[in-house]
Amino acid sequence: MDDDALRGLGPMADAQSQARACQYFEQLKAADTGWQLCANVLANGMYQNNDHVKFFCFQVIEHFLKTRYMRSSAIEQQQIKSFLMTWLQVQSCSGNLDKSFIRNKAAQIFSLTFIVDYPHKWPTFFSDILQSFTLGQPAVDMYLRILVAIDSEVVDREIVHSHEESERNTRIKDAMRDGCVQMLVDSWFQILTTYRNSNPEMTCLSLDVIGAYISWIDINLIANNRFVGVLMQFMTMPLLRESACDCIHEIVSKGMDPVMKTKLIESFASVLQDTGVMAVSDDEEGDFLAKLSKLVNTMGINLIGAWQRLGKVGEHHNPDMAKECLVAVENKVPLMLTYLGNEDDDVSAAVAGFSHEYLDFLKQMTAISPKQKENFENLLFVTVKKMKYDESYNFDSEGEEEAMFQEYRKQLRRIMNHLATLDTELFLVRMHSIASQSLMSWKSVDYQDVEVAILLVYQLAEAIPSSAGHHFTGPKADVLLELMRTLMNSGVSHHPHSAVTLQFFETIVRYERFFLQEPQHLAEALIAFLDERGLRNSSPHVRSRSAYLFSRFVKGALRSQFQDYVEDILKRMQDLLILSSPDNGHQHLLTSDDQLFIYETASILIVGGNFPPEKKQLLMKELLSPILNKFGGILNKMQRERDEQKQLMYAECLASAMAFASRTSKGFSAQMNMKLCGCSLAFTETLKVFLSALGSTVHRQRLHAGVRQFLHRMVVCLDGEILPFIPVAMESLLKSPDARELHDFIPLMNQLATKFKNTIVPFLEQVFMPFVTTIFQVLQMPTDERDQVTASEKRMLHRSYFLFISCLLTNNIHDVLANQEPQNIHQVLLTIIQGARDEPDPPTQKMCFLILRKLVTLWGDEATHPAFHKFTYENILPACFLAPMKTSFDLSDAQTVLVLNEVSSCMKTIHEKKGNEFIKYLQTDYLPTLNLTPEKIQEYCQALKSEPKMFKSYMKVFFTQAKS
Repeated sequence: MDDDALRGLGPMADAQSQARACQYFEQLKAADTGWQLCANVLANGMYQNNDHVKFFCFQVIEHFLKTRYMRSSAIEQQQIKSFLMTWLQVQSCSGNLDKSFIRNKAAQIFSLTFIVDYPHKWPTFFSDILQSFTLGQPAVDMYLRILVAIDSEVVDREIVHSHEESERNTRIKDAMRDGCVQMLVDSWFQILTTYRNSNPEMTCLSLDVIGAYISWIDINLIANNRFVGVLMQFMTMPLLRESACDCIHEIVSKGMDPVMKTKLIESFASVLQDTGVMAVSDDEEGDFLAKLSKLVNTMGINLIGAWQRLGKVGEHHNPDMAKECLVAVENKVPLMLTYLGNEDDDVSAAVAGFSHEYLDFLKQMTAISPKQKENFENLLFVTVKKMKYDESYNFDSEGEEEAMFQEYRKQLRRIMNHLATLDTELFLVRMHSIASQSLMSWKSVDYQDVEVAILLVYQLAEAIPSSAGHHFTGPKADVLLELMRTLMNSGVSHHPHSAVTLQFFETIVRYERFFLQEPQHLAEALIAFLDERGLRNSSPHVRSRSAYLFSRFVKGALRSQFQDYVEDILKRMQDLLILSSPDNGHQHLLTSDDQLFIYETASILIVGGNFPPEKKQLLMKELLSPILNKFGGILNKMQRERDEQKQLMYAECLASAMAFASRTSKGFSAQMNMKLCGCSLAFTETLKVFLSALGSTVHRQRLHAGVRQFLHRMVVCLDGEILPFIPVAMESLLKSPDARELHDFIPLMNQLATKFKNTIVPFLEQVFMPFVTTIFQVLQMPTDERDQVTASEKRMLHRSYFLFISCLLTNNIHDVLANQEPQNIHQVLLTIIQGARDEPDPPTQKMCFLILRKLVTLWGDEATHPAFHKFTYENILPACFLAPMKTSFDLSDAQTVLVLNEVSSCMKTIHEKKGNEFIKYLQTDYLPTLNLTPEKIQEYCQALKSEPKMFKSYMKVFFTQAKS
C-alpha cells in the first residue's frame, strides 16, 4: 500500500493529501488486483490501529463486488470467500474489536457476496458463518450484523429494487426458507438465552434481527412457547425490554390470515396482561412506555383490519370470528385511553393512530352500544386534557420542543374532528359544557384550561356543516352561537396570558359572521384588536399576529358593518402608521412587515367606507402623509451619510416606506378603483416623491426595487394616469443598469404592454431600440468566468428579453417592432434566431421558436413584408434544422421534445403561409444541401403536408435518425 497516499485519509490531512488519497482510491478501484491488495491488508491484520485505512480497503472491495464480481473468474470468487472467512477469524481472535462502523461495512461486504453466490455458488454460507460461533462473542456479533445487512439488501421494503433485483430476492428467500431458516431460528434462540445477562447489546441486536426476518418466515417458528417465554422475560428486564417490545411489535405486524392474526394478537395480549407489563406506572421510563404505546397502537389497528376482513363477504368471511375480533378491539380501548392520556406526549402520540381507526371503526357500527358511547366520551375528555399546554412551554422563544407539541396538537385536533363527525349531538353537548364552564370562570382557573376552552369553540366549526358553522344557521349552530356570546361577554379577552389572547383573536376572525348576526358585539371586538390586548400587546408575537388577523377581519364579510367605526379606527391606528426613522431612536410597536398589514387595513376601511370621493381622497392623503412627510428628508440624510451601517438603515427605511404605499393600494378593486374613489391624486403625488429616489447612487438596487414595486401597483390601479410618469421612471431606472436590474425592469414593461396595448405603442416604439441596445450592451460586457452570480443574472436577462418580445406579439402590438428602422428590425430578428438555434435552455429556446412562428403568421405574406419573406427562407428555415442537430439538443429530455414540437409548429406555419412554393423550395433548394437522399426529401415533404400531430411524431424520428 502507498503509505504516503494513505496519510491523506485522516481528518487532520490537508487538502493536497486528501486529493492524493482520493486519486489512490480511484487507482485501486480501477486496477484488476486493487481489491486483492486491500483484502490482503485486512486478512493479515495490517493497519490494525488505523480505522480510516481499514474502511478505505473495505470500500475498494465493495466497489469490486458491485461492479465486477458477478462476471469475475471462479478463482477470484473463491478468493473473496476465503478472504471473508479469514477476516472473520482474524477479527474474532484478535482481541481488539473493530469499531461499529467498520464491522457494519464488513457485514455489507458479506451481504454483497451473499446476494450473488447464494444458494448455488455458496450453499453453505450460513453454516460456514455459524461455525465461527466457537470463536466467541465477536463472531456472534458479526453474524448478527451480516444478517442485518442481508435484510437491507434482500428484504427492506423502504429500499427501491429493480424488477431483476426483486426476482433475485424472491429466489434467495425461497432458498433460505427451504434450506436454512430453521438453523437461523435456532441460532437466534441460542444467542438470546446465552447472552441475555452477559451481553445485553448483542441480545438486543438479535431481537432486531428476529423483528426484521419475521415478515417473511413462518410465524410459528417464533410465535411459540419457547420464544414467547423468553420475550416475556425480557419485557421485565430494563436493558432488554425496549428491543423485546419492538420485536413483539414486528411479530404482531406480520401480514397473515385475519383469523390467525386475531389469535396471535390475543395470545400476546393475554400473556402481556398476565405478566403485568401493560400496567402503566408513574415512574416508568418514557422511552419504554412509548414502545408499549406503539405496540398497543399496532394491536388495535391490526385487530380493526382483521375485523373488517372477517366481516366482509368473501374469502375471509367469518361472522363468528368477527364478533370475537370486535370484543378484542373493545378490550384494547382502555389501554389506548391510558396511553393516550399519558403525561409524556411521545407516549400519547404513539397511540393516536389507533384512536383515529377506532373512531372510523365506530362509524361502521349500525348502532353504538352504551360501552362504546362511554369510550367516545372518555376519548373526548382525554383529548381535551392532552391539548393543554405544559407549564414548560416557552411562548417567548419557541424552539424544537414547542414545534413538536404543535404538531402533536394537530394530531389531537384530528381526533376531535373525528369525534365531532361521529356523534355531533353528544360532541356539541360536551363541548358546550367544558368550554362555557372555563370561559365563565376564567379568572380563577389555569390559563391552559381557558386557552383550550376557546380552542374548542374554534374547533366547533369542524363539527357543524360549513353553512351552519360559518353562517350560524340551523339548530346545530345554536351551541356555537351561545358560546360565541359567552366568549364576547365573559371578558376573557382581557386575560393576561398571550396564548389565551391569541386564541381569542383567532376565534373571532374565524367566526366573523357572528358579528353580522349580533352586531352589538362588534365594537368590543374592534377595541380588543386596537388596544393593549391586540396591536399594543406587550408580547411582540401577539402584536404581529393581531396585525395579520385584524387585516383578515376587516377584509371579510363585515365591511358594511364598519361604516360607523372607520374614522375612529383610523384615529386609533394613527401612531401605528408612523414611519420609524433611524434617527428617532424610538422602538416601534410593530415591525415593518406588521405595518404592511396595518396600511392595507386602513386602506380597505377608507375605500370601503361610506364616504364621498372628496372625503376618501382626504383620508387617503392623511394615511400616506406619514410616509411622504419623511421620505425626502430621509433620502437626503442617506445621500449625505458616510457611515455604511447608517446608510443601510436609511435605505431600509425608504424601502419600507415604498412598500407601505404599495400595500395601501391593495385596498382598491376593479369595482372600487382609484378613479372612482377619487384617490388618484393622492397616489400620483406619492409616485412623484418616490421617483426622486431613482437619482440616488447609494443603495441603488434597494431603492430601485421599491420604486418598481410601487410602479407595478400603480399600473394596476391608476389606469392612464400612470403613463406620464413612465418615461421619467424608465430613464432613471435604465441609467447604467446591471443585468439584474434590467431583468427586474422587464416585467414592468410587459405589464404596461399587456394593460395599455395600443395606447402605449407610440412610447414603446420610441424606447424600443434604446432599451434593446442597453440589454445587449449589458449582456456583452466582459465578466470573470468564475463569477457564477453574474453569469446567472445574464442568463435570466436574456430569457426576459425574449419574454418582452413575446409579450409584444401576444398583446397584438407588433407595430412596435414593425415600425423600427429596417436594419434594426433585422438585428432584433437575428437575436431571436440566435436564441432559437443556440440557446442551451430548452424553455427559452422554445419561446424563441414560438416568437418566430407568430412572426411568420403576422408577416408571412411576401407582398406586404418582402424583407421578412427573404428572412424566413434564409434564417428561420435553417434554424429549424440546425437547432435540433446540435449535440446539446437532447431528444430524450422531455423539455427538449417540447422545443422540437415548437419547431414542428413553426415549419407547419411557414407551409401554411407559403404553400407549394415552400415545398418546392425545400425539395429543390434547401434539403439537398443537407445531403439527404431524394427519397428522404420526398418523405419529409409528405410528412410536412400531414396533420400537425403526425408531423411532430415524424420530426422526432427524423432528427433521431439524423443524429445517430
